[in-house]
Amino acid sequence: MPKTSAAATPRQAAAADMAEIEAIVAASHGDPFSLLGVHDGGGGLVARCFVPGADTVEALTLDGKPAGRLERRHDAGFFEGKLKIRKRQPLRYRCANAGGQWDIGDPYSFGPVLGPVDDYFFAEGTHLRLFDKMGAHAIRHEGAKGYHFAVWAPNARRVSVVGDFNAWDGRRHTMRLRRDTGVWEIFIPDLAEGTNYKFEIVDAHGVVLPLKADPFAFRSELRPATASVTAGSMRHSWADDRHREHWRSVDARRQPVSIYEVHAGSWKRGPENRFLTWDELADDLIPYVVEMGFTHVEFLPVTEHPFDPSWGYQTTGLYAPTARFGEPEGFARFVEGAHRAGIGVILDWVPAHFPTDQHGLAHFDGTALYEHADPRQGFHPDWNTAIYNFGRREVMSFLVNNALYWAERYHVDGLRVDAVASMLYLDYSRKEGEWVPNRHGGRENLEAIEFLQAMNKAVYGSHPGIVTFAEESTSWPKVSQPVHEGGLGFGFKWNMGFMHDTLQYLKRDPVHRKHHHNDLTFGLLYAFSENFVLPLSHDEVVHGKGSLLTKMAGGDWQKFANLRAYYAFMWGYPGKKLLFMGQEFAQRGEWSEARALDWHLLDAEWHAGMKRLVKDLNHLYRETPALHARDCEVEGFEWLIADDSANSVYAWLRKAPGEKPVVVISNFTPVVREGYRVPLPAEGRWREILNTDAADYAGSGVGNAGAVETFRDERGIGALFTLPPLATMLFEYSGPA
Repeated sequence: MPKTSAAATPRQAAAADMAEIEAIVAASHGDPFSLLGVHDGGGGLVARCFVPGADTVEALTLDGKPAGRLERRHDAGFFEGKLKIRKRQPLRYRCANAGGQWDIGDPYSFGPVLGPVDDYFFAEGTHLRLFDKMGAHAIRHEGAKGYHFAVWAPNARRVSVVGDFNAWDGRRHTMRLRRDTGVWEIFIPDLAEGTNYKFEIVDAHGVVLPLKADPFAFRSELRPATASVTAGSMRHSWADDRHREHWRSVDARRQPVSIYEVHAGSWKRGPENRFLTWDELADDLIPYVVEMGFTHVEFLPVTEHPFDPSWGYQTTGLYAPTARFGEPEGFARFVEGAHRAGIGVILDWVPAHFPTDQHGLAHFDGTALYEHADPRQGFHPDWNTAIYNFGRREVMSFLVNNALYWAERYHVDGLRVDAVASMLYLDYSRKEGEWVPNRHGGRENLEAIEFLQAMNKAVYGSHPGIVTFAEESTSWPKVSQPVHEGGLGFGFKWNMGFMHDTLQYLKRDPVHRKHHHNDLTFGLLYAFSENFVLPLSHDEVVHGKGSLLTKMAGGDWQKFANLRAYYAFMWGYPGKKLLFMGQEFAQRGEWSEARALDWHLLDAEWHAGMKRLVKDLNHLYRETPALHARDCEVEGFEWLIADDSANSVYAWLRKAPGEKPVVVISNFTPVVREGYRVPLPAEGRWREILNTDAADYAGSGVGNAGAVETFRDERGIGALFTLPPLATMLFEYSGPA
């Protein structure tokens, strides 16, 4: 069937041909805008409309003046008639049948909304305001209020908007095709906010596809329903300039960053195990994060997704905050509330893959549009999902615009990009013969690299102060280096090696740790090759892995002591911090998205002590520049003791220009070590500022009476410490004695 251009050609015949009428009724007409609406009839204007169920139709101007009575030409509801008006203009129709009377606007009497500039930048893949053009937008157009819809489906024969407003009848609101771009659009007057809708798409072979949700939907139905929902303009006035200006004015690498990772659906639950709304979460979660001293909260994906156990990582609505927690404005209120309390908000973002649910992006117009057609490139074996075709300009633009959208519309402070390693390597989780090499014969995904660089350039260029994080588990170089220096352009990279090595060490019985001493020293060989975040994330406490507490060696006393020592080791180690919810009070059970955390554990002193420790660590980290100001620079770290494998003791110095240095000492055996000499860089008094074995943390209370004094011997400056069992201590230099 021929495709038409964006502008309809005026018709010269007053009476429509019956074959064309039949095509309208059958929803098979190649260009309904050329027939329906207002047209030149030779001796005046004529109007044609298709209104199933109507017996009579009268044309009205937008201000309600009679414009002519239309004659029914087809029993299915096709009407045609001459108009009294002389000037072409949008119309309304007053329809009636035995059941009553109703008025409707005529979408076919309105001109297009998109223009040639949009076409140019869309086709070029450089349009950075797509979220202002695509999807459903409430606008005023040619004198009428309504919604403009636009969707990309270049290989479709027909695309219609269907919904509650037209009885889900694909014959009623067939869209106009813009030939140069493959974008379909229509303005539907009088459509209300909160209307459910989808796209009915007929593929190139005439097959009606399962109804598709809007890729650019800004709001969605609550699962298991899957329709998109028309949303109005964001009804939220932002007042977070102070917070945003702070992050625009500083180097995030030299700021304290301690992230509390949260699954919004299971941090807490309401009565009858229901999800909390964003407002309810704000009331409880924001004060908790402030109390605990975290600088940021990071949410597992909050974009719309159909399946709760996917935790949001299999998203079908990248532009819509999930309906699980209420209206989109609720999320905006949460972000502002966090900002006003000095807390940043980071979102997990998933551009690596998407699920194959029928209402989603998979085979959107009957072809592999957003994904690769070849399963060796377009199907992910780990997650049974589709992989975006990053080499297609329109797909790259869709994803880059999405990152910009969350930064602009919701003021998020950062995006943590999921599964970056799976994007970078064409052979990721694939055997020989199951992947397609790049144009140079290599395994690097050149198109994904270009996308990640383009995304980071766009985000950092448009929104100074935002930070991007890469979950990247390989040795790919320069992940967190600027694009102009050959890097991927991320602000930070998750240090998966730190997480793996340290947990592996702490699972071992202390008697064996001396044989694996390098598990804790090896990471310093590459600690400053990237700007690292040290993650103890949700991935470590699911799928049979148990909680962090249960990973620790020994009985309960040792488990708690090990975990306390581990946390202080991590907070004293170079790199930003991330801890998944529940681990701050040593949740015993494995995390489940289906229920709230085990808050009742805080009634037990061991758990309450752990919470106090994490709180104190966060506040100490934030208030002590030596612990954060050079997290990403080698000048901020110096080993003091790295080779005492026999005693499983480690000691190092954290420092920053002009600031008091801090010594970190860890003893990973359950033995108290009296008179243990540690070399120190300056003579005088070193004050104990944290001891994980303190009684306040439910430890045994072994310590150094608050401070140590240095002495000088043949080995230089040093001090004798009492090292508590399975504990980490921090000492700050107080000056000469």
